[in-house]
Parts: sequence; C-alpha cells; structure tokens
Amino acid sequence: MRTRHLTWLMVSVVLAGNAPLRSQTKPRLTEWERGVALEAPDRRGMALYYWFYEWNMFEAVSPGQHTQGTFKSVRKLNPEGTEATLELPGLRLSMSAVAGGADLRLQVTNTTGYDWPETAGIIPCWNPGSKEPARTSETPTFFHVPRNLQFTDPERKRTYFLAGDGLTPLASREIHFNSDLRVAVDRASDHGQFVFSKKWPTSAVNAQAGLLIRESADGQWVTGVAWEDYLSVQGHNPWNCMHACVRVGPLARKQTKTIRGKLYLFKGSKTDCLAKFRKDFSSRH
Repeated sequence: MRTRHLTWLMVSVVLAGNAPLRSQTKPRLTEWERGVALEAPDRRGMALYYWFYEWNMFEAVSPGQHTQGTFKSVRKLNPEGTEATLELPGLRLSMSAVAGGADLRLQVTNTTGYDWPETAGIIPCWNPGSKEPARTSETPTFFHVPRNLQFTDPERKRTYFLAGDGLTPLASREIHFNSDLRVAVDRASDHGQFVFSKKWPTSAVNAQAGLLIRESADGQWVTGVAWEDYLSVQGHNPWNCMHACVRVGPLARKQTKTIRGKLYLFKGSKTDCLAKFRKDFSSRH
C-alpha cells in the first residue's frame, strides 16, 4: 500500500513539474529568404518574417536622408532554432527565442568616414501577414513572403502604435516620428518635405515608443516588434508589414553601440503586449 502511494506521489510530482514547461514552449527561429522567421509553438503555419534590414535613414550607414539597406547578411542559426545571428559590415543582430517571442540585440559600429547625427536610423521589416505584392518602385527585387492569414490586416483595424493617448490604430502609411526627436527631424526637412514624403507622409501624431502591435484575426493571438531606442514607426506597405526604425545615432566614426529589441508572439491581446513591452523596457517606459 505504501509503495503504491509513493508511486502515485512521484507521478503527480513529475506531471506537475512538466506542466509549466509545456505552457511556456518557445517559438522557433528559422531562416528564410531575407532574414529570420519566428514560428509559433504548436501552431502549424503560423510563422512571421523579419527582414534585416530594408532602409537607412538620415545618414546612417550611407549618406542621404533615405537610402536602401540590404538583406545580404551572413546568417547563423543553431539546429534547435533557439539562437540566430545576422552579420553585415558594421552591424550584428543577435536573436534568442524566449517564451512569448524573441530577444533582439543589435550591435552597431560606425564604419563610415563621418559622424552620424542623432536622427540616424535603420529600418528592419517585420511581416506578420502577407499578400502577393505587385512589383513597384519600392520593390527593386521581387521576393516571396508566405501567407499567414492569422495576422494579415488588409482593413488596417488590428495594427497599433503607442501615441500620447495610448495604443492607437495604425490606420495609414504615414510615418510617426519619435516625439522626443520631432524638432530635430523637422529641422532636417525641406519645409516639412523629405525625399520619402511621397510614399511615407509625415504624421502630425508622434510616437511615444518604438513599438508596433498587431492582433490576430480571431483575436486570440498577438504579435509585435519593439526597440528601446527608435526614430519612427510606420507600416502597411505592399506586404502588410510593420517598420519600427532603430535609432543608431548619434554615433561618432569608429564608435560602437548596442540597442535592445524584442519580437512578440503569444496568445493574448494588444494590451497584454503593451504590458509586456513596458516590463521589458521599464527603464525607458
């Protein structure tokens, strides 16, 4: 009788110990055509795509207000899909899968012959949903982003940024600049116009964080991208994508800095994602 009781107790302890592990299964990092994908745990077909990186802003990496980035990085992923690195000249992005998403760490070195201003930034592309894009002037080379119907947002009703009044729908392709940098940004413009204004008009509503959030079509899941230091947030380009611009300036020539970021993917709502963001970046928000 005592043996039977001990056996039952041991089984109960093992099951209880394993339960939290099953509920916190990490997403998996995998390689894709232009960067790294993040696959939801135990959810077939739910994969989101991070293109590192698409654009330069305000003299970062290349001279000019707005210049083309690249996806041609040296990528390394471990077999378990828990760690990844992407390396380009002067840039190294490290990614670690964690419960609810992935931790990002970007190391930037100014390898140019000039100092970068405080508004310098680079723009990765976070694609949580896609449609087949047409070839346009914005798409110098065609590439394929697999469909993920859970997170597409063609009506622009489930994508949000953080404004002064809280989470606000990202209803258009306008670019929302960091409120703390708006004076410096405006100073760089030609009477409010930039070389990118035709495709990304400047919004009068400033961003209060480098955070973009999208809820799934069924309202059960949420995804997002965030950086602790940012220039702007913008989205809804040809592939339903979201752009949180990482601020890499000011940075003197030959100097290096590190910026933390985050990808989110878990069962929850936009307010859950905002709460996680504030906890992850509590020193700034």
